[in-house]
Amino acid sequence: MSQMATLAAKEVRTLFTSPIAYAVIAVFIVLSGYTFTVSLFVSKQATLVHIFFQAAVQLILLVPLITMRQFAEERRSGTLELLLTAPIREIDIVVAKFIACMVVLAVMTSLTLIYAAVLSAYGDPDWGPIYSGYVGLVMLGAALLSIGLMISALTTNQIVAAVVSLGLFGILWAIDTLASLLPQPFENWLLGLSLLAHFTPFAVGAMYLSDFGFFLTVVLLGIFLTVRALARS
Repeated sequence: MSQMATLAAKEVRTLFTSPIAYAVIAVFIVLSGYTFTVSLFVSKQATLVHIFFQAAVQLILLVPLITMRQFAEERRSGTLELLLTAPIREIDIVVAKFIACMVVLAVMTSLTLIYAAVLSAYGDPDWGPIYSGYVGLVMLGAALLSIGLMISALTTNQIVAAVVSLGLFGILWAIDTLASLLPQPFENWLLGLSLLAHFTPFAVGAMYLSDFGFFLTVVLLGIFLTVRALARS
């Protein structure tokens, strides 16, 4: 546990000494803030539903920038081999990098809490969808991070890792469109893989155990496959 905590602290420092983390956070906040301001003046409704859906799409676009170099760059530069020969388990390395990426995600989402504060100060928002929406963003972000780390562990090129991650995220987000064209039971099978279908209940104020289970399964599976990819290195 102490080794993993030390590794996680090191990975957090590495991420925040790189301009990538700050650029990703800045873009996320600027776009979210613009949408919130415009929507508030247009709709005059005390809700963050539209912000949650936009934030989810932004995560699909920005998470690959966070995860792309976690393993790919270290493998290319040769530092990954040194790390794997140290008396550290692969699971500790993967979880440490996952925690570091989650810290960046936590900073991104926590900065948007000012929108909820504004709604509270000037309106009477329904807090149920706000609470569930933030839970959904964290769950979605964790799932995307685990997949992105897995892809980064499979390549030595961070650009390839980013492009493949972005493509896979886009497919999983919009796969419900393809599902609607297929007969049963294939439609239900593809809907079960849709990130949008599992995120939507959170964004509108409904939390189901099945959606929690889906995102948790994706996170655990992504971490497991990343560990296996490192073990084969």
